[in-house]
Amino acid sequence: MKKSAFRHSIKMQFALTFICLMTFCIGLYWIINTLFLQKYYMSSRQKALMETYYEIDDLLGDSEELTDEQKVAFNKLCSLSNLSVAVVTPSLSPIISSEGKDDMMVLRLIDHVFGLSTDKQLDIESPSENHSRKNLAEGFNEKRVPERSIIKTDSFELMTSEDPRMKIEYLELWGSLRNGDFIIMRTAVASIRESVSVSNRFLGYIGIIMVILGGIISWIITTRITKPILELVDISERMSKLDFNAKYTGGGKNEIAELGYHMNELSEALEENISELKTANNELQRDIENKEKLNNMRLEFLSNVAHELKTPIALIQGYAEGLRDNINDDEESRNFYCDVIIDESGKMNKMVKNLMTLNQLEFGEDEIKMERFDIVELIRNSILASDIMLKQNNIAAFFNESESVYVWADEFKTEEVFTNYFSNAIHYCDFPKNGTDEEKTEKRIEVTLERKDDIVRVSVFNSGNPIPEESLAHLWDKFYKVDKARTHEYGGSGIGLSIVKAIMNAFNRDFGVTNYDNGVAFWFELDSKE
Repeated sequence: MKKSAFRHSIKMQFALTFICLMTFCIGLYWIINTLFLQKYYMSSRQKALMETYYEIDDLLGDSEELTDEQKVAFNKLCSLSNLSVAVVTPSLSPIISSEGKDDMMVLRLIDHVFGLSTDKQLDIESPSENHSRKNLAEGFNEKRVPERSIIKTDSFELMTSEDPRMKIEYLELWGSLRNGDFIIMRTAVASIRESVSVSNRFLGYIGIIMVILGGIISWIITTRITKPILELVDISERMSKLDFNAKYTGGGKNEIAELGYHMNELSEALEENISELKTANNELQRDIENKEKLNNMRLEFLSNVAHELKTPIALIQGYAEGLRDNINDDEESRNFYCDVIIDESGKMNKMVKNLMTLNQLEFGEDEIKMERFDIVELIRNSILASDIMLKQNNIAAFFNESESVYVWADEFKTEEVFTNYFSNAIHYCDFPKNGTDEEKTEKRIEVTLERKDDIVRVSVFNSGNPIPEESLAHLWDKFYKVDKARTHEYGGSGIGLSIVKAIMNAFNRDFGVTNYDNGVAFWFELDSKE
């Protein structure tokens, strides 16, 4: 994946969005914790002071002397609330303290009593003791602690204060119980601030760790989420390049999986439609090519026919005009003229028939009837039918097969192929220039059968000159003639081998020609499988 693509990938966007959201939430929580936790903690401690005050008031009640159970309960309340508490009588005699004997707590209470209620008459048993306490309170009050009242009721007052000696800020509650005793309760504000600071630091460390772990987890999760999406991206890219082998294999039952299944269906539909379009295009292209081919064949056909018919028509016209003008009055001349006309007319008739046969074969209009027959018998009969021509040309024909060989083909068209080969062999048979002395003095045609697996090859060899190499590729073309003078001599039209080609193509079998030093062999193959 390219760097730019990776930077804008949905996987990276998911991961960064999740990390930023988590960082924002943790940062917002840290800010809220920093701004409001101390206030909330102070409010909680104030509430704890007041609740503990009411619990101690209920615990001590109207008892003149504390029992051990009350003392245990008192210490438990102080410990659970993390408070320093002292209770004294109206004469300022200590009753119980969470810190044991704590004169500072008592002096602080005296400061409240005398500093805030100097005109109040104290109910004391010993004037001398009362005088001593008063002097102590007055001495303490000279160094009065700065105070700020928070809550004030008829029974108690809740305030913040600072110890001038230790410079420690406290949250204090002082007042009287319902039995007339005085009580003072306090907790250090510094511990609250320290707790808030520790909490904020801890939250910061945990936040950093959570962001790192969350980033890792979000990367893993987004990888799993985006993997099928990336697979779909790859599939769509391959589909855009007409590669429909790519299929979604992610599985699942969510929307992405459903999209993947629909893309698979789309891929199959596109492949099928494109295949149909290509098939239609190929057929259209083939039709266009066939049309062009037919047009070329038509033009070629007309040109060749005109060329081939030009000579016999000219001869017929010339000799017919001679007869009309009585150029020669003797009967022998007239008969000669008539024979030429009849002969040329026969050639024209034969050529037209061959052209019609070839035309039917090339356009698939001639039905091929496959049947099983004896090829040996067909060859032997064809040779016998050509016996007169063989004797006239002093040609020796050899065919040594005696046992029947059955093949599958159209018997009539197979006979036409063999007849074309054998007729060409007769017309082109000659004394060979190469070979033994005996071979050079004999014109010969040899017909052989070669069996290989389920195929029978029929070969017709004639002695004489080999065909020029440059002519071999054109032998099967219509109207092509290697030796035009000799072809015209025996009345050939150059269509015979084209008919052979069309028949063998209809059979879907091989055919061809082979040059030898002392002659030429034309061959064709047939199916002999039973």
